[in-house]
Amino acid sequence: RTTFPGWVSAMKALTKVTRSIKPAEVEKKWHLIDADGLVVGRLAVVIANHLRGKHKPSYTPHVDCGDHVVVINADKVKLTGNK
Repeated sequence: RTTFPGWVSAMKALTKVTRSIKPAEVEKKWHLIDADGLVVGRLAVVIANHLRGKHKPSYTPHVDCGDHVVVINADKVKLTGNK
């Protein structure tokens, strides 16, 4: 029988487990974004993160855990620079 030092059992108690969600466990929500006066590039990043689900703590790369996004006033976005 092997006896481990006390710190080994303490390390096992502190070990965290990363849990991947399954496609059946995904809750999709609807987000309404008003694009009036927002910069187009920054708006695109926010929309992309919501579509992929990266804003959720349960984000799993191989599962579609993103939400639905509706953008209103898209014709009123701001273009910065010389575009």
